[in-house]
Amino acid sequence: MSTPPDYFEAMYRDTDDPWHLGERWYERRKYALTTAALPRARYRSAFEPACSVGALSVLLADRCDRLLSCDRSPRAVAAATARLADHPHARVEHRLLPDQWPAGTFDLIVLSEFLYYQDSPGVALILEKAVNALDPGGTLAAVHWRHPVPDHSQTGDAVHQALRATPGLVRIAEHSEPDFLLDVLVRPPTGGATDPARLSVAAAEGLA
Repeated sequence: MSTPPDYFEAMYRDTDDPWHLGERWYERRKYALTTAALPRARYRSAFEPACSVGALSVLLADRCDRLLSCDRSPRAVAAATARLADHPHARVEHRLLPDQWPAGTFDLIVLSEFLYYQDSPGVALILEKAVNALDPGGTLAAVHWRHPVPDHSQTGDAVHQALRATPGLVRIAEHSEPDFLLDVLVRPPTGGATDPARLSVAAAEGLA
């Protein structure tokens, strides 16, 4: 079973930032590692599901021409919108995923602390939608907490195992710590290389 909606309603009932995402060094460091791992300096259009209060969204907005972030909590949407007030190219919407997955394609999709709220069929559906919405050559980044949480449907390790087995993606970077996993994958260009070495940052700049 996926994590029920009333879990999120309870988390946001009395605070705009129930996980203290804008305060903790742990979170700031994780966001810095996430954005540093992205293989491109700049992206055309990015999608960030489950943005919560927008702490990571601000960093993504600095790397994108357009950013669509979303969350299921209206209170989180309001907080993220306020945090992104100085970024007119970024917008935050109230969406329930996977049913309200946005139309169009993106060259960056970031799944941060999101997939473990879904059951296995939900994870598979979201990953299918993500691959289909990702431009050839686009980047999918995922980062998730590893410790067990009673209200999570799955562990971070389980959802990253599913991510790594998803057809149509090639993993080019990984970072593992006791607390979280970070994977960066690319949808290979049409008719292009599928060897991770040929999809590296150095290869993109003609260095390898």
